[in-house]
Amino acid sequence: MESTRRPRLTPAIADIRRAVRALLPTEGLVLVGLSGGADSLALAAATAFEAGRAGIRAGAVIVDHNLQTGSADVAVAAAETARQLGLDPVLVWSVTVDGDGTGPEAAARTARYAAFTAALEQTGASGVLLGHTLDDQAETVLLGLARGSGPTSLRGMAAQTGPILRPLLGIRRAATRQFCADAGLVPWTDPQNFDPRYARVRARETVLPLLESELGPGVAVALARTAQALREDSDALDELADAVARRHWAHGTIDAAALAAQPAAVRQRVIRLGVEQECGVWLDRRQTLAVAALVTDWHGQGALSLPGIRVIRQGGLLIFSVPA
Repeated sequence: MESTRRPRLTPAIADIRRAVRALLPTEGLVLVGLSGGADSLALAAATAFEAGRAGIRAGAVIVDHNLQTGSADVAVAAAETARQLGLDPVLVWSVTVDGDGTGPEAAARTARYAAFTAALEQTGASGVLLGHTLDDQAETVLLGLARGSGPTSLRGMAAQTGPILRPLLGIRRAATRQFCADAGLVPWTDPQNFDPRYARVRARETVLPLLESELGPGVAVALARTAQALREDSDALDELADAVARRHWAHGTIDAAALAAQPAAVRQRVIRLGVEQECGVWLDRRQTLAVAALVTDWHGQGALSLPGIRVIRQGGLLIFSVPA
């Protein structure tokens, strides 16, 4: 619930309001993805305040994943808090999380982001603000390292991805809790945030504290800083790869010599980008390297069959096709 007193401007409140102010649009409507936890609650309160000052509208979207007993009650309580903060409209979206083989966390995320898209379409809002913090960023990078996911995961989350806005990526999780305490807000504690069955929970509750203990404080900040540096490098390489792909990809083919002339980091990106755009297939690193071998280790090998795609080298061209 929101306190009846006007909160004094503490450092936590000032920092979070400033972070929100930097990403708010100048007109129209924005929505806050509100779960009721400290991160999203601080974000919602700061957005309500800053939107009012900027003369724009701010609402909220609450997604009930239906994964816990009483989740509907939690969603109703979060919606009431949003209204008390002055957010309008307030949408409560009930979703079904399908077991699509990607794991419960990924499946819930897919359902949640689909709800955000639907909420944007329904309200005409320009974006959804999410409460991901610097600590969430550090966990993302750490999990990417553990899985060997490459630059795509190690670059972490962007402050803006299309209509998705993450103003708190430079804010520590402790600051959102302090914001709530300073503002007289009582956040909801999600029991799944302490369930060790989830890899992210183990990273948060066990691995990062151990790293901080053994390597010294600042590991989370260093991981987030690494993500930012990798994002800058990765964006530059993506731009180079896009330029190469636009010059050399045509109707499911690309010149092998054009690929051979590129540095490995660009070559692999050109292959992934072209296959995704031309054939609608996403390649992982192992599959991408198998395609690249038709350029870098060519010795007359036959066609390469990968999930959803067939690749063959003929007359200096790589030819990609989707099996019927």
